[in-house]
Amino acid sequence: MPISSHSLIRHGSMLSLLTLVSRILGLIREMVKASLLGTSALSDAFSVAFLIPNLFRRLFAEGSISVAFIPTFKGFLLEDNKAKTRDFLSCMLTFLTFFVSMAVVIGIIVAPFVVRLFGMSDTFDETVLLTQIMFPFLAFISLAALFQGILNSVNSFTPSGLAPILLNLVTILCAYGLSSFTANPARAMAVGIFAGGLLEAAIQLPFVVRKGFSFMFTSLPRAMKNSGVKSVLHLIAPTIIGMAAYQLNDLVSTALAGNAGEGVVSSLQYSLRIQELILGIFAVSIGTVMLPDLAEHAKSGQWDTYNERLAIALRVIALITIPITFFTLAQGDSLIRLLFQNLRFDETSVTLTRAAFTFHMPGLFFIAVNRILAPAFYAQSDSKSPSLAGIISFGVNIALATILAGPLRGAGIALALSAASAINTVLLLVFLKRNPHIAVGKVLHAVLLYAVKLLVFSAVATLPVYYLGPRISAVFTGQGRIIAYGLPLFLMGILFAAVGVVLLLVSRDKQLAAILKLLKRKG
Repeated sequence: MPISSHSLIRHGSMLSLLTLVSRILGLIREMVKASLLGTSALSDAFSVAFLIPNLFRRLFAEGSISVAFIPTFKGFLLEDNKAKTRDFLSCMLTFLTFFVSMAVVIGIIVAPFVVRLFGMSDTFDETVLLTQIMFPFLAFISLAALFQGILNSVNSFTPSGLAPILLNLVTILCAYGLSSFTANPARAMAVGIFAGGLLEAAIQLPFVVRKGFSFMFTSLPRAMKNSGVKSVLHLIAPTIIGMAAYQLNDLVSTALAGNAGEGVVSSLQYSLRIQELILGIFAVSIGTVMLPDLAEHAKSGQWDTYNERLAIALRVIALITIPITFFTLAQGDSLIRLLFQNLRFDETSVTLTRAAFTFHMPGLFFIAVNRILAPAFYAQSDSKSPSLAGIISFGVNIALATILAGPLRGAGIALALSAASAINTVLLLVFLKRNPHIAVGKVLHAVLLYAVKLLVFSAVATLPVYYLGPRISAVFTGQGRIIAYGLPLFLMGILFAAVGVVLLLVSRDKQLAAILKLLKRKG
C-alpha cells in the first residue's frame, strides 16, 4: 500500500527512533574506541582495517543490493505470483551468497597489498590482521541487506532498525569484555564487528519468514538465468560503478590522511561519526521509507503523488539539517570534548577533530539531500544517473582533497568532501529533470525558499547561543567532563530550539505543524 504524508512521517519517525538508538550506540562505540585507543597509530590501524570491508559493505550491500533489489521485488509483489516470487528470492539468495563469499576470500588474501596503500608502515601487520578478522562482516551484512530489502518492500521497517543496534552493542561489549584476552583492544573490537554482522542478518530472517516469504538455495546456473536476478544485475551494474566512485572517496581520502600525519585518519573518523549520527537518524531513515513508496508510485504512474512525497521529504530534511548545522558549528568544541575527551583523547586530538568537524558539517544538508534524491532515481529503475553524478563528484573530491590535504591536513579533506557533496546534489537535480513527469523546478523552488527561511531562522537562533554560551560554560568549568561540557550544551540546545520553534510557529510552518499533529495523535 502507498504511504501517505502522515505515514511517511510516522514510519520515518519509528525508524528514526530505532536508528537514534543505533547511532547513539555507534557514537558510544566511538567513545569506547577513543577511550581505549585515542588518536594513536593503533587507532588509525583499526580505522583503516574497518574502512576496507565497510567500503565493500556500502558498495554491495546497503548501496547496490537495496536500490536494485527493491524496485525489482516490488514488481514481483504487484504481479502476485507466489511461486515466481519464491523462485526469485531463492535464486537471489544463491547468487548473493556465492558472490559475497568469493569477495570475502579474495579480500582476506589481498589484504596485505591493499593495506600498503594507506601508509601504515608502523602498524602494517596489525592493520592486515584486523582487516582479515573483519572482512567476513561483508558477507553477513550483504545477507542482512537482502532481508532488509524484502521487509522494506512490504513496509516493515522495524527489524532493519533493530539490526544495527546489535552490531554496535556487541562491538562495545567485546571491546571491554575481550580486551584482556586479546593482544590489544583493537582486536577485541574487530571480533565484535564480526559477531555483530552475523547477528544483523540473523535477527531479520525470522521476520522475513513471518511475513510469509520462503526460499532455499538452488544451483548457481539456475540463479544466473532467473529473470529477476538478471533485472537486479542490470540495475546493479551502473550502481556499483557509481557507488565504487563514491566509496573510493573514502579510500583515497583515508590514504591522503594517512600520509598527513598521525591521528588525522582517526580525527576524520570521529568527526564523521558525529555527522553520520544525524544522517542516520533522519536522512537514511526517510530515504529507506521513501524508496518502496516511490517505486510503487512510479510503476503505477502516480506522478503527482510522487512529486508531493519527494517535496515533503526534502523539506523535512531541510528542517532538520540546517538548524543542526548552525548549532553544532557554534557548539562543536564542547560537543567533541563531551563525547571523546579523556587521557588518550587529548588536546591535540580535540584540535584535529574540531578542524575536520568545522568543514564536515557544512556538507550535512547536501549529503542528506543526496540520500533522498538517490531513491527518486532508483524508484524509476534508473541507476545510471546517480552513478554518473557519483563519478563526477568523486573526481571533484579527490582533486580538491589532493590540493588541500597538504596545507590544511584533515580540515582540507573534510572541506573537499563537503564541496563534492554540494556538486553531487546539483548534478542529481539536473539529471532528475530529464523525466518530464517529475516537477523538479516546482519542487526545487519550494525547497529553496524553505531552506532560505531556515537559514535566517537558524542564524537568529544561534545569536543567543553564541553570546551566552561562553558565560554559561564558565559557570561549570572544572566540574568534570559530563557537567562541564554536557550541561552547558544541553542548556544551549534548549535555548536554540526554543528560539527556533517560536520563529517556526510565528511563520506558521507547515512541516512543524505536521510533526506536532502527529505527536498529538500519538499522545
